Amino acid sequence: MKPNLKVKIGKMELQNPVMVASGTFGYAEEFKDFVDLKKLGVIVTKTITLKPRQGNPPPRTCETPAGMLNSIGLENPGMEKFIQEKLPFLKKTGVPIIVSIASESDTDEFITLARRLDAIKEVSAIELNISCPNIHEGRRARDEGRLVSQNPQATYEVVKAVRNVTRKTLITKLSPNVTDITEIALAAERAGTDAVALINTLMGMSINVKTRKPKIAMVTAGLSGPAIRPVAMRMVWEVYQKVKIPIIGMGGIMDTESALEFFLAGASAISVGTANFINPKTTIDIIAGLKKYLEKHKISGIKALVGSLII
Repeated sequence: MKPNLKVKIGKMELQNPVMVASGTFGYAEEFKDFVDLKKLGVIVTKTITLKPRQGNPPPRTCETPAGMLNSIGLENPGMEKFIQEKLPFLKKTGVPIIVSIASESDTDEFITLARRLDAIKEVSAIELNISCPNIHEGRRARDEGRLVSQNPQATYEVVKAVRNVTRKTLITKLSPNVTDITEIALAAERAGTDAVALINTLMGMSINVKTRKPKIAMVTAGLSGPAIRPVAMRMVWEVYQKVKIPIIGMGGIMDTESALEFFLAGASAISVGTANFINPKTTIDIIAGLKKYLEKHKISGIKALVGSLII
């Protein structure tokens, strides 16, 4: 029996449930010499904004125990250059493309971006990045509630506004830097998102004890990698109990076993991020590993694993 890895997220029919996380795979062309892109379930682009962004000042990354901190600040070429210079290559891959978008100002920017992408046939879905912790002015971390995804009402309003201007599959990426992530997920679901992606990075910081200075120029940054996996797993499991829409799980997935944990917790698909920097072929290894696992345990398809945690 050949195991069935196909999954459906909104209107998207995927050959397998393995994605690459936004911001860790560039615009795919950067990885073309290392990965057979056609084998991926989905390619999620680096987040784009309406206008070009230079991002935050360096240093912007540093390693931490079992993870890494980053404060890239959504460096990107902007919508027009993305369409002209990045999208042509993405179209050639033959893999569903999810374009991640973010706003520097207000809901209107999300609407403008979504409306433009809605007209592009090759874009399969839009990811609303309302949870990036690294866009802010000055050297202090954001105050509680300043991120859209830290406020259920703000989340509802942004998702609803974008839902009204696009027919494409809509995915809302959530922040773990909240008291109760299920409230945010439910707000996004009520507003019409087709799926939720969780989690984005946890806020953290690291200090050089010799210089007594932060290792990241912006002081605080987003923590990713295996260190955050237990938190991500818990949040996927909690949200699975509350929502009826698919969950895309991410946060420290490094191999087949850690990917399987997310499916058991309730994820319909998974996204690999930090691992791409260590082994660009991690996603391909996981796809092969999932097939072997299903064959070994005589499970017909990946859907049978979703939310099958035994308590």
